[in-house]
Amino acid sequence: MRRRSLLTAALTVPLGTAGAVGALQSPAQAATWSSTERYGEWRDGAYTVHNHVWGSGGGPQSIWANSHSNWGVWANHPNTGGVKSYPHARYMLGRDVWNMGNVSSNHNVSVPSGSGLAYCTAYDVWGNDHDYEIMIWTQWHGSVGPIGSYVTDVNLGHRNWALYQGGEYHPVYSFLARNHTTESWVDITAHCQWLVSQGRMPRVSIDEIAFGFEITSSAGGYNFNCNSYDVWA
Repeated sequence: MRRRSLLTAALTVPLGTAGAVGALQSPAQAATWSSTERYGEWRDGAYTVHNHVWGSGGGPQSIWANSHSNWGVWANHPNTGGVKSYPHARYMLGRDVWNMGNVSSNHNVSVPSGSGLAYCTAYDVWGNDHDYEIMIWTQWHGSVGPIGSYVTDVNLGHRNWALYQGGEYHPVYSFLARNHTTESWVDITAHCQWLVSQGRMPRVSIDEIAFGFEITSSAGGYNFNCNSYDVWA
């Protein structure tokens, strides 16, 4: 998966405070699969679980998985700014945005809190291969923020989101939840089709739906666990 840089500046409009709890822990042990490779990945049916330490200056990160729905990472990335990794599970869809059907997803995560931490829990949805990027942030912690500038607020899937738009190499549309939660249901179709209906994104093929943790810093080592995740398409 190709990735883009993420700003680690404060948000330009106030948003909710993450209610996540966590603690400094040792690396989790996998029951089925584990890897310390930067780009280690494992297939589980229609899903792929990926360690994906793509940023520069990152520290060690180990990933484990029992399934696409039950996996996690232990990450120890220095507090130096810039995204270090995006461990995730991805689902390949490959449908035209107007004919994608009712695509939604649910997830439940356990995430840390404390000093020296900066990350977000987010979906990363790609259109026309990697030409258009839709990020859906459901929860975050520390000094992180989306690419681009605030555009508007919108209610999608019975939930309020702040939309940001920017991007240097390709358009990036970021929907940030007005209320943080570690357990969510997200209407993927509603986000994608709203962008097209508003003329902000052309009619594209929605190819890839990923979900995971975009980690900027986790100095000292922390666990990020996905307790459940599925795409309904």
